[in-house]
Amino acid sequence: MTGVEVSAPLVLAGLVAVLVLWVCWRLSVRRARKAAEAARGGARLLSLTGRVLVGAGLIAGVQWLVLTHPDASGWARLAALLVPALFASWVLVRALTVTAASDHLRGRGRRG
Repeated sequence: MTGVEVSAPLVLAGLVAVLVLWVCWRLSVRRARKAAEAARGGARLLSLTGRVLVGAGLIAGVQWLVLTHPDASGWARLAALLVPALFASWVLVRALTVTAASDHLRGRGRRG
């Protein structure tokens, strides 16, 4: 039976080539993952912008309807102005409230 003889430098070169291919594959996977995450972030921002604009249009439309309607009662006018103001205040308070970094990280399922 004839055996295949492979020299030590050839085995070493083969192992180096496999290692280089593995490192390139890992880097491409990471790069693809980052690109996908960036695309999701952009889509989230676009979706959020659309929802904000639709919500603002709805609120402004109801306010305009109530305030320009001649038979609207004082309570309807008060509600048309007060309810959106309460929502806006709640959003601003949540956005401007400082939380601890460890609470923020723990909420996303990371160790902290």
